[in-house]
Parts: sequence; structure tokens; C-alpha cells
Amino acid sequence: MLVAATARADGEEALAKQSQNPVANIISLPLENNLDFGVGPEDARVNTLNLKPVYPVNLGKLNLINRVIAPLVYQQERFDGEGSQSGLGNITYQAFLSPAAPSKIIWGLGPALILPTNTDDRLGGDKWSAGPALVVLAKPGHWLFGTLVQHFWSFAGDSDENNVNLSSLQHFINYNFPTGWYLTTNPTMTANWDEGSSDRYTIPVGGGAGRIVRFSKQPVDFKLQGFWNAEKPDNAADWTVQLQVKLLFPK
Repeated sequence: MLVAATARADGEEALAKQSQNPVANIISLPLENNLDFGVGPEDARVNTLNLKPVYPVNLGKLNLINRVIAPLVYQQERFDGEGSQSGLGNITYQAFLSPAAPSKIIWGLGPALILPTNTDDRLGGDKWSAGPALVVLAKPGHWLFGTLVQHFWSFAGDSDENNVNLSSLQHFINYNFPTGWYLTTNPTMTANWDEGSSDRYTIPVGGGAGRIVRFSKQPVDFKLQGFWNAEKPDNAADWTVQLQVKLLFPK
């Protein structure tokens, strides 16, 4: 019984690490809800539910990791007289090529594309944007940590819209326990290079915890985090609560 319990614990920790790895060879359906507070002069709340399906395809010595981010947004009135708004934001597609047999240092490299799918101008710009994306990580012992870097330039779309010249850097640090619980922090820092220095950077600070839970044979990764924006544009959110529910489909 002790051997069986140890094997289950090892399995839960290994599954948690797969869930935390952006280029793992595992199908998943994350539902990530971000609730922003203190947006704009009206201190509005903005709720964004990101649907983030991941589907890997084997190409021999490489895996192609297909990742989509589709935001469903509800905004309260941010500016006087603006009113509230809800709808679909701009969809992002990422395609990472990653070794099918990774070494101690795991990496993925490929293009990322932002599609102007917004249903209202307040929910996203009307520019097509693309650029490179790179993820590098390691998972020694109970740890998994790494960095995901992206940059987007606009290349088509509404000529009246501002051009896109945007960088993002997400570092992720996770400490996993054998029970499936883990501690985590994965803030995404951004730099809008076409803005002035006072409105250029968004730097969140925070973290939280998560756990792998099984419903019958279906594993689900629950994660709750909180972030405070230590640096941000004038009308951006002061802080954010993030809840993620991720369905995992191990092979």
C-alpha cells in the first residue's frame, strides 16, 4: 500500500508539472478568469474569461504545440459616459516547435499571431499583429520554472488604428508537493514601445496556489492567484484576481 501511495503521489506531481509546462505534450482546456479592479477614472471592474485550448501534434523529432487564447470580456464603465460593454476580444494563436524528447532544459520556439476578432473597439484594436515567441524552462526536483517571451508588430488592418509594437515577458515559478498541491507565480509583464515612458510598462507582482483534483478519471488543475500592478499605464487596473480551471487529457 505504501508503494501504491508513493506512486500516486509521484503521478500527481508529474501531472502538475505537465500542466505547468507551456510546451508539454498534453491536450488541455484551460478556462482562465481574470477580474481586474480599479480600471480607468471610474474605478471599473473588467472581467475577462480566456478560453485557452492546447493541442499538441507530433512531427517526428519535434512536437507542434498549438495554443489559442480567446478572451470573452465584460467591462463596466471605465470613463464617464462610456457605458459598459461585453463581447469577444482579439484572439491570439501560438505555434511552438519543441523537441519530442526534451532534455533537462526544455524549449519551444515559433510564431504568434493576434487576430482582430473584437466585437467592439473597446475590446481590442483592429490591427493584425505577429511576431516570435520563445519559452525556456527546467523542472529540477519539486520545482518547475522558466520564461515565455513574445513580441508583436502590426502588419495589416485599419490604417486609422495605432500600430502595435508590444513585448511581453512571463516568468513562471512553481513548487510542487507530492499531494498535487503547488505554489505558483506567473505574472506577465508587458512593454508597449509606442507609448511614452509613463504609460509604457505593466509590471504585476503576486502569486498563489493550485492543486490537481480528479473527478473520477478526469484530472482538473485548479489555480488561484492575485496580482498587484507595481507599474502600469494611468488607466490600467490596480490589481487582478485570477482563477484558472484546466481540464487535462493525458495520453
